[in-house]
Amino acid sequence: MSTPQSDMSPLFKARLGGFCWLVCFGTSGFAMSIATKLIVARDPAATAANLLASETLYQASTAALLISGAFYIGATFFVYEVLKPVNRPVSQLAAIFSLVGCAIGALACLFDVVPFILLKGTHFAAVFAIEQLQALTLMFLNVRAQANNIGLVFFGLHCFGVGYLIYRSTFLPRAIGALMMFAGVGWLTFVYPPLANSLAPFNMIPGGIGELSLTLWLLVKGVNVLRWREQASAADSAESLMAPAAHFQSAS
Repeated sequence: MSTPQSDMSPLFKARLGGFCWLVCFGTSGFAMSIATKLIVARDPAATAANLLASETLYQASTAALLISGAFYIGATFFVYEVLKPVNRPVSQLAAIFSLVGCAIGALACLFDVVPFILLKGTHFAAVFAIEQLQALTLMFLNVRAQANNIGLVFFGLHCFGVGYLIYRSTFLPRAIGALMMFAGVGWLTFVYPPLANSLAPFNMIPGGIGELSLTLWLLVKGVNVLRWREQASAADSAESLMAPAAHFQSAS
């Protein structure tokens, strides 16, 4: 007979996953609002002036992105734990895509240091004109944006995989699975940035709706524990039946 603690286990994981995803929303939204305010497209002088006038604020946005990435890793782990009874290999693959996206995002944050090295370094001012330093600053920020686009593609693959697993599950609503697959398709448009820019913001709306829907459902409802345990038991039985066959094939 199961204990109350074991009955709460999938609920606990689901709600932790929802909490981590909610923190991602808040921190990434804060960082995006700061970047939108300070970075002026095609205007290196204005961008440089904004960064120098709000250095602490911009550094706070970088810290927020790193925090967001850390919590996204947490969300990835807990969502993987919840969805692995549906299809363990697909759940693992989706988690790997997410971790690659998080790694790219963390590396992209290194570019946030470069503008201040260029604009505040006196040795650079002795070699380059101020207009050149401002142009280089905007160039590095554009490279950072391209790295973010690559990260979004991997997050799109993660969202699509999670959506597929939810749709195939018996313990989460299929509607949320469909929304998450649409979210993944939206993020995948960033594989070709000109296409993504031409579709913006409509290609990002599915991502917001799908991920927010899943976040709120995990936080408020969690999972249907009985159905989760039934599907987990069926998956364990299938794996135990396949193990002897795999051993026989390798032995032969």
